[in-house]
Amino acid sequence: MKRALGLLGVLLVLGILGAGFWTYRSLEQPYKGFSEEETYVEIPPGTGSAGMAARLAQAGVVRNATLFRLAVWMRNSGRRLQAGEYRFDRPMTPSEVADKIARGDVYLRSITFREGLNIRQMASLFEEKGFGPAASFVAAASKADRIQAIDPEARDLEGYLFPDTYALPRRATADTLVDRMVTEFEKALTPELRARATARGLDVRELVTLASIVEKETGKPEERPLVAAVYSNRLKIGMGLQCDPTVIYALERANRYDGNIRKADLSFDSPYNTYRYAGLPPGPIAAPGRASLEAAAAPADASYLYFVSRNDGSHAFASTLDEHNRNVRQYQVQYFRDRREESRRQRP
Repeated sequence: MKRALGLLGVLLVLGILGAGFWTYRSLEQPYKGFSEEETYVEIPPGTGSAGMAARLAQAGVVRNATLFRLAVWMRNSGRRLQAGEYRFDRPMTPSEVADKIARGDVYLRSITFREGLNIRQMASLFEEKGFGPAASFVAAASKADRIQAIDPEARDLEGYLFPDTYALPRRATADTLVDRMVTEFEKALTPELRARATARGLDVRELVTLASIVEKETGKPEERPLVAAVYSNRLKIGMGLQCDPTVIYALERANRYDGNIRKADLSFDSPYNTYRYAGLPPGPIAAPGRASLEAAAAPADASYLYFVSRNDGSHAFASTLDEHNRNVRQYQVQYFRDRREESRRQRP
């Protein structure tokens, strides 16, 4: 009897050790039970570890629900498990899966809107990156009620969609993205920025409109306050802004822009055409970044009224028309004359 009990004890210990070894091996053994290259598991808010385990086992991410729950228990991570959509594209151990969900390593896709894009251009990028139809973005960006508190005159969100990189869930809608972009704009429009604009006699709409023009006219950070000074000085004396990007925007709104501005376009009848109508256009023409907003609120202390491209991304600034004409001859007339001559010499 003693020997039988002893043998039974040994077998029991061996069984426990064997079960422990099997469990350890199972927890550390990578598994991939789905046949596709990748699979996604959506874990709704409020889902407990048992519900998560069932979803993961059903998707073939873990061999069975018990192993996942055991991994969570052993790591004491039950309170850290987070909801969201998770992407799995390789064999993983239950412990790795548990750690991934405890980190909140949810699947997100990024989309970057650079400064100076307008709604149509953003919509095209939205569609190009596979987030949805461009029309859905345009529709979301047409809901001006999102910014009525700061711009009661807005008819859409042009200028108020902050340019940045946004990480989004796979099923994010255009409305979700637009809401985030407006929120980021509101953060950029700090009380200090608004106070400086008010001190210069600009309301929010005028500030953003001027900033959008600055954004389109130069990509050089150091030039933004100078460009803002040029247009602020022109506004102060009632001089026409004569800004090419406003003409382009007017033509785009009328579906008449083909990539070039012609002399006849400068007289195109649109309130956005600053060659034809004095003062600021009726609203923003693009999405300004933070630096352009700051430049519009606090232009450089300069007397400049003119600037012309040096054809290298920078501009030459002038306070008088005579000085400006000299810059035009140097950086435009002579520059292109030299290029034509060089091209002629290189022809066989």
